[in-house]
Amino acid sequence: MHNRIAKRLNLRPKNVANTITLLNDGATVPFISRYRKELTGSMDEVQIGDIRDLLQKLTEMDKRRETILNTIEEQGKLSPELRRQIEQADSLNELEDLYLPYKPKRKTRATKARERGLEPLADIIFDQRERDVELRAEAFLTDEVTTIEDALQGARDIIAERVSEDAEVRNRTRRLFERDATVKTKLVKGKEEEGAKYRDYFKFEESLHKCPSHRLLAIRRAEDEGILRVGIAPEEERAFAGLTGMFVENNSAAAAQVEIAVKDAYKRLIQPSIETEFRNLSKEKADEEAIRVFAENLRQLLLASPLGQKRVMAIDPGFRTGCKVVCLDEQGTLLHHTAIFPHPPQRHYLQAMSDLMELAAKYEIEAIAIGNGTAGRETEQLVNEAQFDNDMQVFMVNENGASVYSASAVAREEFPDKDVTVRGAVSIGRRLMDPLAELVKIDAKSIGVGQYQHDVDQNLLKKKLDEVVESSVNRVGVNLNTASKHLLTYVSGLGPKLAQNVVDFRTENGAFTSRVQIKKVPRMGAKAFEQSAGFLRIRDAKNPLDNTAVHPESYPIVKQMAKDLNCSVQDLIEDKEARQQIDIQRYVTSTVGLPTLKDILKELEKPGLDPRGEAQTFSFAEGIKKIEDVEIGMIVPGIVTNITNFGCFVDIGVKQDGMVHISQLANKFVKDPNDIVKLNQHVEVKVMDVDLERSRITLSMKEV
Repeated sequence: MHNRIAKRLNLRPKNVANTITLLNDGATVPFISRYRKELTGSMDEVQIGDIRDLLQKLTEMDKRRETILNTIEEQGKLSPELRRQIEQADSLNELEDLYLPYKPKRKTRATKARERGLEPLADIIFDQRERDVELRAEAFLTDEVTTIEDALQGARDIIAERVSEDAEVRNRTRRLFERDATVKTKLVKGKEEEGAKYRDYFKFEESLHKCPSHRLLAIRRAEDEGILRVGIAPEEERAFAGLTGMFVENNSAAAAQVEIAVKDAYKRLIQPSIETEFRNLSKEKADEEAIRVFAENLRQLLLASPLGQKRVMAIDPGFRTGCKVVCLDEQGTLLHHTAIFPHPPQRHYLQAMSDLMELAAKYEIEAIAIGNGTAGRETEQLVNEAQFDNDMQVFMVNENGASVYSASAVAREEFPDKDVTVRGAVSIGRRLMDPLAELVKIDAKSIGVGQYQHDVDQNLLKKKLDEVVESSVNRVGVNLNTASKHLLTYVSGLGPKLAQNVVDFRTENGAFTSRVQIKKVPRMGAKAFEQSAGFLRIRDAKNPLDNTAVHPESYPIVKQMAKDLNCSVQDLIEDKEARQQIDIQRYVTSTVGLPTLKDILKELEKPGLDPRGEAQTFSFAEGIKKIEDVEIGMIVPGIVTNITNFGCFVDIGVKQDGMVHISQLANKFVKDPNDIVKLNQHVEVKVMDVDLERSRITLSMKEV
């Protein structure tokens, strides 16, 4: 298995074998990539994840292979050559093609013809040496086969099924589809108005292998809604030419019958089957690409720079129902909540401003988070006009998913006696303080960074997004004494039950003072400790290594380094010159190599440092609050809110995000928008077009 995987992924077999062993022993992908580099050859999470996924796929294929072999053997038809072909088959399609002639099937036209005794006639015709097929067919007339044409039709049905079940025929047809298949769409009569948003595809044709995932998903959605009819196939004549060349041997009357049967086989049996295959395959590829885009956006969102532990006032803006205001302490604990009504219809503008200044002073607020939804810009103006005692930092926070969180079981558990508006405002404030810790509480599909997320395979989407959350949480590390149950759930080796046990233990016994103490948590076995300990941080711990990514299994190495330099571990962390004296070659052992030792030194240089950087304030252009304020030619600041294969969306301070097409991202060819922009990036854009009717804003970055 490891050799097969290594060959497919172009990796060293030994490293793949070691990785498979670790996975089978219960190690997580983050743990393996971070703490077992010697065994994996320093493979990253993506490579290890690919090994895990391919291992599962090949294991399932081997189970199917065994089932097929057993089934054919039970039929007494498993020849040594067929066994060899099945055992050497390298894909599921190849396996199923070999199995097709032996697969139990419902009654077909061919089986009915065989039951009426027409298989010998089919053999005679398929041999293509018979000149008078009608005369030969006459000999097969019975009470059930009443005419010569009935006999010939039955024989052709048998030949057509033989042709359709030929593995080489199916492989040739697949290669033709891969090379030449086109996607063709046609509007369903009378659906013009209902399907107006799909008008670009009313009559559309494009090579399948060139059709991008977002276009394919849009076409499939339109088909599912009954707006379009969609076909995927190469030119029929090319397919006919290839197959007749395989089976038609001469110009005899029998050969003419074979040609008719071959064409029937393609149209009735082969083409629909392979089209279904390619529909599914293209859907899988489109899903994978859309999910990849979604996953990358989610990763960037989760790893957005946090404000950190500061006192925050959060405002969930609104017009008629007012703005919900909450004050949070450094840990995100709710201190106070109220509502202000500065906007129409109440217009208590000065009173609202006064209330904000009073609250900021009373609760020693250091920063203000404002939701970027309805009335967000107007509320930002109110805050900017207020005269606070200190130099207040003001942030616009993307509130996508805050309403989903506020009505969730998680929010009810955290704030059982507060209504949804207060919970939503708290979520906005906590997102500013630590986006990762807050966003893990929300279903990733509700965060608003997807592309056709409801059209893709939902199980695969959930699996990939959970992997991204797990990867992000473990990359940053988790403060063991402040992390919520939801954040701890994603720590390598924990999961929901152990995460709850950690929180319960913390509540009963107070803050953890060392990583070793985690072993006292109920059900925290040796494996769970091994997998999780390196990703858990304890600030101000007695052992300074407890606030680093150095794994406890490596503590003796660091202590030995310090001992060899006649200093403490704390001295080693604080003294750069001391660290430079370390000769890491001295500490190489049979299990600890240079990759781990280099990681240890890097961690000693920056213990507890958050890899995400610091949050930056941002201001939209003055005077632009709704789409009617936007004019062609304007150059305005914006924030990247979503990235797709065809470009990115930018919030410029109005309700509708503008779109920067991939061709407008830079003054050069751009293959992947992620090469140019990142989520939450602050950019300058030029307004190229404003479509008020469809609420669309077209932007450019290369024009700036």
